[in-house]
Amino acid sequence: MPRRVALKRVPLGSPLQLLLLASSFALAAYAGIRLLAGDWFGVALWIVGAALLHDLVLLPLYTLADRAVVRGLGAAGRRGWTLYVRVPALLSGLLLLVWFPLISGMVAGPYRVATGLSPDGFLARWLLISAVLFGGSALLLVRRLRSAAKQRPSALH
Repeated sequence: MPRRVALKRVPLGSPLQLLLLASSFALAAYAGIRLLAGDWFGVALWIVGAALLHDLVLLPLYTLADRAVVRGLGAAGRRGWTLYVRVPALLSGLLLLVWFPLISGMVAGPYRVATGLSPDGFLARWLLISAVLFGGSALLLVRRLRSAAKQRPSALH
């Protein structure tokens, strides 16, 4: 009698996950077709340039910054504190990267013409958002330390 070969079932996920994945691929394909319909060489050059800038300049910079934070918080008990610096720094850096021309004041005329809004105040808003992110992170760290201190039995009892 021939041996039956059991086929391994491939985990695909729930129908909702598959629908979301298919929708995101469709949206990406639509955006790619629209984007490449114009100056496809300029777009390709921009993507390659952005990848090289990230890999050769930005990645080493934020790796060094992260290592400095880890080294600065060095004690074994404070290793968990690094997330309280990493997350707001990541979000603040992402906002800076996305809005850099407006934050630095390099785009004045085209922005006002295209949107009808003033480009003034982006630096102040970015600084305020960054301060709120780091302040909120510091509050979460204080809350974590207080709850850990309450759970720890006192040496005096």
